[in-house]
Amino acid sequence: MGKSTVLESLVRFCDAVETLYTRDYLRRPTPRDLQRLLQKAEFRGFPGMIGSIDCMHWQWKNCSTTWQGDYGNRKGQKSIILEAVAGFDT
Repeated sequence: MGKSTVLESLVRFCDAVETLYTRDYLRRPTPRDLQRLLQKAEFRGFPGMIGSIDCMHWQWKNCSTTWQGDYGNRKGQKSIILEAVAGFDT
């Protein structure tokens, strides 16, 4: 695939994700949202916690040679880090 095709596909994909999920998931939490999350966390024994973060290293087998020095794990393998923040309702 050509570079311009890949970039256009990525832009279209990102636009679609933004269109689908902005209203419910990609917005700033309101004070009411924060209060609800804090109450749920306190009920579960984690007072003051709004959500949790998780991350993982994903080995990038076909890492571009121009990015070889930027993406790597402590074992010297090419990898990227995937991160997610999750609330109790998402």
